[in-house]
Amino acid sequence: MFTLRPGPPLDFALTLQRYALWGVDPANVYQEGVLYRVARTGGRRVPFRLAAGGSADCPRVTVTFDGPDTRETRAALRAEASRLLGSTADLRGFYRHAGRDPVLAPLVRSFYGLRPTLAPDPFEMLVGAIAAQQVNLPFAFATRARLVQRFGEPVVMDGVTVYAFPPAATLAGAEVETLRAMQFSTRKAEYIIGLARAVAEGALDLAGVAGAPDDEVIARLTAVRGLGRWTAEWFLARGLGRPDVCPADDLGVRRAFEALCFRGRPCDAARARRHALTWRPYRSLAVHYLLAGARLARVGAVPA
Repeated sequence: MFTLRPGPPLDFALTLQRYALWGVDPANVYQEGVLYRVARTGGRRVPFRLAAGGSADCPRVTVTFDGPDTRETRAALRAEASRLLGSTADLRGFYRHAGRDPVLAPLVRSFYGLRPTLAPDPFEMLVGAIAAQQVNLPFAFATRARLVQRFGEPVVMDGVTVYAFPPAATLAGAEVETLRAMQFSTRKAEYIIGLARAVAEGALDLAGVAGAPDDEVIARLTAVRGLGRWTAEWFLARGLGRPDVCPADDLGVRRAFEALCFRGRPCDAARARRHALTWRPYRSLAVHYLLAGARLARVGAVPA
């Protein structure tokens, strides 16, 4: 066990509640204020949990894990926790910028300390993005959960079962009909298996993609069947932590613009992108807060 002192502000619950908003995520189990996950380091599976203490302005996160307590294990878990907590996001800079914006300023007050979680595993994120194409998020979570439970490796920690997300080599050998039985469409099943094979065989080098400029990342990903610009832009923002991305091809993002920026009037991707230009260089964070505000608005508690 060891303790992290993330840079403030950090509201732990606000940041990690996305893992429970739309259903159970067996690879990221968030319950009773604790996040359970399985890391892979040194060829081992290392189950760990994150629990918070302190306040948003003085956060403290305890990392508890099962496995060898080595320098390498702690370094890997620190890196994974940092991504899960969105530690690299320049929240202070964004708040100064957002304070002058009539849409973002009230969202900052309502969601103070909300950080964007980043996917620790790029392959895991891309599979989740395929699952979410053209369906609502509860359904996407349900199909993804079936995939994880069928092909992942379960570990029990403190009585909680959490799954290591299946690696590309495992999903590369899956059958389309097996995924169809999980309620993936035939096309999505083919996309997931094709992506897994591309990664497992080295045709898509996700580690290499991580160091490329934004436009090149989009070009490399969209060359893979089933990965469009929507997926590539979300990968930039939530997989690589690029700070200035507006994934306006996402229907949910456009609906958030309509609700909070355009008083319910229709909005296409081009209009959303034009509006977001005023949020540079913090468009990724602005969209993250806009989506949080739209969720709140749907339950009748619009930020003021």
